[in-house]
Amino acid sequence: MRVEELCSDVMMFVGDALESVATAFIDGDHALLVDSLGSAEDAEGLRRVLCDEMGKTVRMIAPTHFMSDHVAGLLLFPDALVMAHRHFRHAFLSQNRLVAAFYREPDLVLDNMALRWGRHQLRFLYNPGKTMDHFSVDVPTADLVCVGDNIVGNIVYLSRADPALQRAAIGRIRQFGRSRVVGGHIGAFDASVLDNALHYLSRIQDSVVRIRRQAPSEDVAGRIASLRIEDCLAPHVVPTAFEREWHVNNLQAIVAQSIFSLDASLASRAEAA
Repeated sequence: MRVEELCSDVMMFVGDALESVATAFIDGDHALLVDSLGSAEDAEGLRRVLCDEMGKTVRMIAPTHFMSDHVAGLLLFPDALVMAHRHFRHAFLSQNRLVAAFYREPDLVLDNMALRWGRHQLRFLYNPGKTMDHFSVDVPTADLVCVGDNIVGNIVYLSRADPALQRAAIGRIRQFGRSRVVGGHIGAFDASVLDNALHYLSRIQDSVVRIRRQAPSEDVAGRIASLRIEDCLAPHVVPTAFEREWHVNNLQAIVAQSIFSLDASLASRAEAA
């Protein structure tokens, strides 16, 4: 697990499993976690560093969204309050890799909330995109925003999501104007990552719509599978191994879930009109 200090009272933990991210906001001996990593081993490593070595007590856990790769630590901190958006069960049940052992009912169910934690104000803002329960956690006092899986590094993950909602969610995050963006995976980025993710989303959508409209039906799956990540990324962005892996996952999901089929049909209808 990678541990990084984002500022004197904000720690980021990046687990080995799926490079899932948890962010700890420190107030004296108390900690608030945004997300809690993606495996039992990583969550235990977080507990060991934060509680055993640093002497902090986790008082609250706020998942950006209720999917298994972000809630593995909920049961490790039984005395901590857990908050979630009211659509948390929809997100948990809609995922591809549900881990029932990580599930815990939240103590607080809400839409939006502002919370003072130490010197920081945390604004939990409902921002549906990748899932219908997504929060963005805007922290103006630290000049950062935690965005969960509304981006995945310089790309987005499309499985079981509405690309239009994802685009709108990223647009709202841009409006916060923070210089650092903490993703649900990989780590922290500068603000340009948001534009890069939007570029990727537009390019992959344009490419898939073109294939669906022009290629013979028997060739569609093969042509989609051949789309290179380099042809979808913003200029000068070099893909990480994780982004390459999840681009391949995107291509598989696009075929299996008929993603962008509606957009192709609407484009054909507009052209015919």
